[in-house]
Amino acid sequence: MRKAVAAFTVAAVLLTVGACSDDSTSEANPADSAATPADPGKAAEDFAKVAASTNVDAKRYLYPTTTGSRDDDQNWADLFLPPGEYGAGEVPLVVLIHGGAWKSEIGADVFVTFARRLAERGLAVYNVEYRRVGAGGGWPTTFADVAAALDYIPNIKKAVPSLNTDDVVVAGHSAGGQLSMWAGTRHKLKNDDVGSKPRFKPERVISLSGPIDMTTAVQMGDKNIVEALSGTPDEVPERYAEVDPIQNIEPAIPVIAMNGDKDRIVPAVLSRNYIRAAKAAGAKAELVILPGINHVQIVDPGNPQFITVLETISRSAHDAARD
Repeated sequence: MRKAVAAFTVAAVLLTVGACSDDSTSEANPADSAATPADPGKAAEDFAKVAASTNVDAKRYLYPTTTGSRDDDQNWADLFLPPGEYGAGEVPLVVLIHGGAWKSEIGADVFVTFARRLAERGLAVYNVEYRRVGAGGGWPTTFADVAAALDYIPNIKKAVPSLNTDDVVVAGHSAGGQLSMWAGTRHKLKNDDVGSKPRFKPERVISLSGPIDMTTAVQMGDKNIVEALSGTPDEVPERYAEVDPIQNIEPAIPVIAMNGDKDRIVPAVLSRNYIRAAKAAGAKAELVILPGINHVQIVDPGNPQFITVLETISRSAHDAARD
């Protein structure tokens, strides 16, 4: 196993709690247009360390937005590729969506080590950044950005033919867990809903301590959800109906919900509620409770049980590609 590089800021993740580009990117990107790598900016040093120590390749892509002008500091996704030569469609793809209560304090850079360690297992990893509350995001921009980043995957495939984009696993932590589960149900949205008419649909979805029963989470006191959706379930019920995972179960997509039993930020009961409802709907759904693990530790590469998260995602991605 190759040595870990790129620091992971554990303190930042506990907060689950740039200039814009001049060109408008509101037009839909053509399906036959290949993505072009962009300047990684401050991430260049991390990318160089990753390549030097593990031969994992990393490139940044700017995806076109559907709300307002693209912010090049936030509307990007980094693609990590495993070492070696691969033929067309041979590399399973994992999408990572970071958390942080949909707020601007935490960004996708905290997942560099996470992405690298998955890439070392023979996976391509698409690490998504998006606008958040406090930095131009919130409703509906945050959700529209994530949808736009996912819908850019066919363009990434044009640039990197070795990717298998037919059997993609989407995994996210905390707020990213909610966004990941939502990613698997966008095809069920009405035409005028945020993120509807997707160009991309995952094969499997994994939530890592995600608030995937959002209404119950708000009832338990989660004010971050209220801020992200600009209202409570009583005030904006139609928004919860669009993005609350437990209200949008897709039985055809297998799901895994992982939670630490010491998580006090996003309690495991929310995952239990979701998995119970998913099974009742006929979905292949699995609940994984990690003993002694809190909200941060589940994605902390320094925690011994992080290997369980890595292996769960890795097996899901490789299994999806073989099915």
